[in-house]
Amino acid sequence: MRTTLLPIHIIAGVLGLVFGFVALYAAKGGRLHRKSGMLFVYALVTMALIGAFLAVLKREGSSVVGGVLTAYMVITGLVTLRPTVAGSRRLHLGFMLVALAIGLASLRFSFEILGSPTGNRVAGSVLSIFGAVALLASASDLRIALYGDLRGAPRLARHLWRMCFALLIAAFSFFLGQAQVIPKPIRIPALLVIPPLAVLVAMFYWLWRVRIRRSFRGIVGVSAHEATGMTSRVRMQ
Repeated sequence: MRTTLLPIHIIAGVLGLVFGFVALYAAKGGRLHRKSGMLFVYALVTMALIGAFLAVLKREGSSVVGGVLTAYMVITGLVTLRPTVAGSRRLHLGFMLVALAIGLASLRFSFEILGSPTGNRVAGSVLSIFGAVALLASASDLRIALYGDLRGAPRLARHLWRMCFALLIAAFSFFLGQAQVIPKPIRIPALLVIPPLAVLVAMFYWLWRVRIRRSFRGIVGVSAHEATGMTSRVRMQ
């Protein structure tokens, strides 16, 4: 089974990175952004869930956490932009429980790794970040479950940071975590770190644009009135 799923996992991961970077730098809300964004969702969820399943078979708990967290971020980022449906609060309550479980598991694995004399300090630190982000996302889901769906700028910000964080995980996993598959002439750490940093910079740039500067130039189909309508009522999720 592993020999069958592993190629699918790799292909989906590569496609997810390609579609993710296209969506990241395309005009937000435009046709290219929407099309590439949906392909990114399909590819990355496939990659993440297969990766988590393979990690279960190999009993690699930390990799299971990374895969489930990636799938969770993509799915909740997509749902954020969908119209409100009946039972959406229960759906977000379910998301909250998933994120809470991911966060607690990440912190547990992190403490185990960092507390071991032979533990990988980088892996332990990454899991600590995963845990903190998952718990933050869980609190955001609980807020929506209690008070209803977001509107305007908070909704855009939630979509942006969750999709970007999922892409960030994929980029770090491929360019740094699987650096051995990169051709040797370009297997330069300073070069391989550029794609993940590009995602991180783009994420903070768009969050700054949407939440602080309140500029919506380049976001197709979103008026300033719609985007800022609820910013005085809802903090950034």
